[in-house]
Amino acid sequence: MSSDARWTGRLEVELDSPSAAEWLAAALTPESTREVPRGGAAIERPTPRRVDVAIWARDAGAMRAALNTYLGWIDLALATARAARDGAPVPP
Repeated sequence: MSSDARWTGRLEVELDSPSAAEWLAAALTPESTREVPRGGAAIERPTPRRVDVAIWARDAGAMRAALNTYLGWIDLALATARAARDGAPVPP
């Protein structure tokens, strides 16, 4: 975590299986390693079925942006996994 972070947050996602958690963590990790001027994130696996996203930011705007971004990526990843599991048709 950056020493000048004034805002911190944590997203916790509990999944049905360790393999689903591993898949989600693998999907999010490349984004968490990018350098961002006003904040950052780290992906953690505290239990086999859980993925945590620790977020820190210098200001409220950067925190809002990071939270919204990671919530969107998590939602998209889980929706994609559900569609693949349920055999949903591929959109045109």
